[in-house]
Amino acid sequence: MHPEHIISTIFLIFTGAAVLATVALYARQTLLVAYIAIGLILGQSGFNLIADAGFLQQISDIGIMFLLFLLGLNLNPNKLIHLLKSSTILVVASSLLFAGFGYLIAISFGFSSTESLVIAASSIFSSTIIGLKLLPTTVLHHRHTGEIIISILLLQDLIAIGLLMFLHTQGQVNANDPSAQQHLLTLLISFPTIILVAYLSEKYILQRLFLRFDTILEYVFLLAIAWCLGLAELATLMGLSHEIGAFIAGVAIASGPISKFIAESLKPLRDFFLIIFFFTIGASFDISQLGDILIPGIILAVFALALKPIIFKKLLQLSGEDTAVATEVGFRVGQLSEFSILLGALALQVGVISQSASQLIQLATLLTFIVSSYLIVFRYPTPIATSDHLRRD
Repeated sequence: MHPEHIISTIFLIFTGAAVLATVALYARQTLLVAYIAIGLILGQSGFNLIADAGFLQQISDIGIMFLLFLLGLNLNPNKLIHLLKSSTILVVASSLLFAGFGYLIAISFGFSSTESLVIAASSIFSSTIIGLKLLPTTVLHHRHTGEIIISILLLQDLIAIGLLMFLHTQGQVNANDPSAQQHLLTLLISFPTIILVAYLSEKYILQRLFLRFDTILEYVFLLAIAWCLGLAELATLMGLSHEIGAFIAGVAIASGPISKFIAESLKPLRDFFLIIFFFTIGASFDISQLGDILIPGIILAVFALALKPIIFKKLLQLSGEDTAVATEVGFRVGQLSEFSILLGALALQVGVISQSASQLIQLATLLTFIVSSYLIVFRYPTPIATSDHLRRD
């Protein structure tokens, strides 16, 4: 792509996203909807103004790396153990139920068993962005409701990481390696090896550098980016993916005192690339296939919106939670996830599912984003509530 095309493309994306984001905020919608919508308008199903969608896809992948790096930064190993003890049964039980319903819906509309399994897996997750962005800061950090929501979303995200890693290995085996057993053996060796490298590097190099120069915030920011990208690149050299390397990089320094500053300082950079990622999702959506996936997409979305709040509520009540808390948590995590879109996109990329199956996941996810946002905003305290008594920062 020529430099002139890069500048004009970035201009179109961010100017258009800013305009639609303004409309979305007035309509009490999440900004993700605006990013995907501008992709639909400017992409192949709209005015087709994007010169090189492949180039944008490569840029957007950086956003996914930073997303997983920041996710890892929030997974302090000690905190992770506590979450596993308190929420594993809840998350596993709900995941099996959601996956079962998702599989039945997909298979009943003629999708193959493999495609139905991917659609089922995408039905497991709730949106981390909606769940946390629409939660007031006081609830997020100081109340039991916030703790429950965070534990559910983090454990779901761990499941998503595992599935993304599995899909990546499937793509490697099917596409590049004539000996599947040899390749899988290499991956089994590579994964613990990169974890060991991350642990030793953090303990003997990064920790000392952060402690020595923690007052020079620009250096801390630079070192964090270099660490994330360096381990991501090492992961690819060892047969894993950039995303897995970035996630391990985040977990490795999560227990350090500087991790909270790194997480906050990297959010704007992450958001820049994620805007391009969600734009690319919209730009690659083929409206001509909408007729084939509209009905199953609506049914999958209705399933998520109707059953997820009920299932979470019942499971939380069985675990001893108050009915009001269980109901609120159910609504706040009662949608599909950005990880659902990512899972479908990766499955399409490695040739596991068809274009229509991937776009079914995108359509259902977008519908749940829109409806769930309204249900939360008009019912519970949020930073963008329509009424004064529900608006909480």
